[in-house]
Amino acid sequence: LNIETARKAGIGNLYEEFLRLKDKLEHQGLFALAQKRRLPAFPRCIGIITSQQAAALRDVLTTLTRRAPHIRTILYPTAVQGEAAAQQIAGAIRRADQRRECDVLIVCRGGGSLEDLWAFNDEELAQAIRTCAIPIITGIGHETDFTIADFAADQRAPTPTAAAELAAPERSVL
Repeated sequence: LNIETARKAGIGNLYEEFLRLKDKLEHQGLFALAQKRRLPAFPRCIGIITSQQAAALRDVLTTLTRRAPHIRTILYPTAVQGEAAAQQIAGAIRRADQRRECDVLIVCRGGGSLEDLWAFNDEELAQAIRTCAIPIITGIGHETDFTIADFAADQRAPTPTAAAELAAPERSVL
């Protein structure tokens, strides 16, 4: 009998790692409601942090154009998947924070497996979200997907489209 790999049965190594990091950051107070910033009621500029090729970007831009075509948008392009993605996303957040061009930021990516969304389960990224002076909305994955970035953000939306809806008031209602 030759055994090449052995895995513990259960929820899986990645999910266990996610739970450990979530517990650690929660105990540090990173997810505390008292730290959450209010979203602006009437933003003049919305920053979008995602990949230029992402379907999520098209969804967000379409929603913002329909709801509030008068609001300016700025894209801070970054990878949203892969080994270096977490650091690139954190860097894009810090860049947006330094420039102070936007009133609110949307960090978004479409759905995928736990592995596809893993870049959003990073301590450095969570710290970048919490230290950013600009309120942040996450729209990562689909409704049932939760990431560390979602817990750190000021507001979590179940999808990228819903993040755009939270960021901008509907012009026809105004």
